[in-house]
Amino acid sequence: MNLLLPALGFGVVTASILALAGVGFSLQFGVTNILNLAYGSIMTSAAFAALLVSQRGVNLWIAVAAGGAFGAVFSVALNRVVYTPFIRRGTKLFGMIIVTISVALVIQYGIQAIWGASFFSLEGLHASAIQLGPFVFTTTQLGILGIGVGAMIAVHALLRYTTLGKSMRATATNAVLARNCGIATDRVIDIAWAISGGLCGLAGVALVINVTAFTDTTGSDLLVPIIAVAVLGGIGQAYGAMLGALIIGITSEIAAALISPDYKDVVAFVILILVLLVRPKGIFSEIASGKEVAA
Repeated sequence: MNLLLPALGFGVVTASILALAGVGFSLQFGVTNILNLAYGSIMTSAAFAALLVSQRGVNLWIAVAAGGAFGAVFSVALNRVVYTPFIRRGTKLFGMIIVTISVALVIQYGIQAIWGASFFSLEGLHASAIQLGPFVFTTTQLGILGIGVGAMIAVHALLRYTTLGKSMRATATNAVLARNCGIATDRVIDIAWAISGGLCGLAGVALVINVTAFTDTTGSDLLVPIIAVAVLGGIGQAYGAMLGALIIGITSEIAAALISPDYKDVVAFVILILVLLVRPKGIFSEIASGKEVAA
């Protein structure tokens, strides 16, 4: 019990990071049908963008915002310059997976060429402990929780209460029908990439704040848990990704505390395998069944 409560606290923080990343990953795939495996590398690049800003002596949370903005702009540019030409040539889902893996390697080795393989930390990480009931959080962890909860509320409001959100849901369900109904699907796709990239950038910076030290592979190391979150919730389902993040974030931290820290990453992989074997469409399966990723 002494280990369980701290593990639950750490699990909620981890779930916040996974929710940012998993919702962005699922939202982008649902609208565009591109399984962007360069997502982890974009997270890392956003963290280095935040590092550049933090080294100028600005407030840490301004650096966080800068990382999110970089992720949004970079993702839109990546789609327009790299992915869209392949789509126009008729490249299908699994062909695009190879393209995104190639992009991930280019980004990762590009970061390594510029920054090297050393460890880096954001400036301004001065955390103090705060006790909330039986849980003890640092101020930076509470900041991560605030970013995660705030972003999820914003995504919910966007999808449920705005015309743009309805257009995104329509495009995700059937892009051709949405276009025939007068929805500017190209514009919707650009916005989906921007929102996804913004969440990706925020997740990348939140991750490196949580682990304190990071390298050129830190974001890529989280790719399996992100995919597990998306698959568990139902690939392309933002709300499913929120639930998947909570499940995987908490179970991974409990396994790390009660069994061994080495099992933290194993939990996400095991859950991913079990979901693929038992329920490949995920908890919420509407989009997955129509996107060539589930039978």
